[in-house]
Amino acid sequence: MGLIALGVTGGIGAYKAVEIVRGLQDAGHDVVAIMTPAARQFVGPVTFEAITRRRVITDQFARGTNADIEHIALASDIEALVVAPATANIIGKLAHGIADDFLTTLYLATRAPVVVAPAMNTLMFAHDAVVRNLATLGEHGVHIVGPGEGYLACGWIGKGRLAEPAAVVAAVRRVLRPAGDLMGRCVVVTAGPTYEDLDPVRYVGNRSSGRMGLAIAADAMSRGARVVLVLGPVGLEPPYGAEVVRVRSAAEMRTAVMQHAPDADAVIMAAAVADYTVSGGARREKLAKDQETLTLTLTRTTDILAELGLWRGDRTRPVLVGFAAETHDVVTRAKMKREAKRVDFIVANDVSRAEAGFEVDTNAATLVDAAGTIDLPLQPKRELARVILDRVEALLSARVAATAANVDDPS
Repeated sequence: MGLIALGVTGGIGAYKAVEIVRGLQDAGHDVVAIMTPAARQFVGPVTFEAITRRRVITDQFARGTNADIEHIALASDIEALVVAPATANIIGKLAHGIADDFLTTLYLATRAPVVVAPAMNTLMFAHDAVVRNLATLGEHGVHIVGPGEGYLACGWIGKGRLAEPAAVVAAVRRVLRPAGDLMGRCVVVTAGPTYEDLDPVRYVGNRSSGRMGLAIAADAMSRGARVVLVLGPVGLEPPYGAEVVRVRSAAEMRTAVMQHAPDADAVIMAAAVADYTVSGGARREKLAKDQETLTLTLTRTTDILAELGLWRGDRTRPVLVGFAAETHDVVTRAKMKREAKRVDFIVANDVSRAEAGFEVDTNAATLVDAAGTIDLPLQPKRELARVILDRVEALLSARVAATAANVDDPS
């Protein structure tokens, strides 16, 4: 991960730039902030210096040895230039090659990819001049993160507010992602719990937060994959750019997975799918609380991973990955599941551990495949996601190589 230059210009959206810095740092990048004079009317340089731990660049002609060519040195050091918020003024300057401050001069000097996130009044954003200038930037290879809609600082409601920080960070990650083995491939990921409704108010569910599946989806996207995220009811936002299919029940998740599996190069079942659902379906009316005890009759749901293994048969595509959330005999039970469900490997974890499993940001796991087991220590779920995707990439590469060898030597 490298150094990102973040250009902050004069608009109320400048406060969101602080969160963009945080998001880039969470993705492993170092950040240097460049602030225009107008930007400093909204957010002080000290704020960015505190979170970047770097001097904020505010003056093209700062005193000091070689200060006048600092933009040239920075131009060759950065991995990307991000301008957020980008006002109509700065967009016009960039589009026409005007270099009258540090930020615009850096834009002309760097050959790193550039990401621009416009933010302005609705009518300004729709003005022909701004539309043409954004089109010009697009023709020059600049990546545009379109603004969102909602309440604007001017009191209007419409399109023009700075995109959410997560969207800007996701755009930067897509620009910088390497051409890995998942580039152009399709990965289906399931995440979160399923809820099996009892009546219009109550349901049977589990404690899955979806964090592990969301981390896998985000990492797969950073590797260039098209990600179809089949997402149960969770309170977390999915990674920007994923094709999200929201479901509630195990039956809905099965339908979505089986619909997208034929196009997938890999299916990663990280969701905690309910093993049982209420027999006969949800009651149409709320059950009255008029008895001391309540007996529920539950019926087994379809085992989606086992169905995938049966559907794939002896074919090598898609790669199938399952999860086994256990509280005892973790590895033994995971081995049995892998063989019974005919999948490539199982990620087994002990959810009885307080610092691993559900509702936390860390996890410890054991990868179980035909060759044996690999123990993975407690680590952030985003790091575990990388290990899982590394294994998926290795399997896909090996199968492509084997297919090519069979074509070259049909005997």
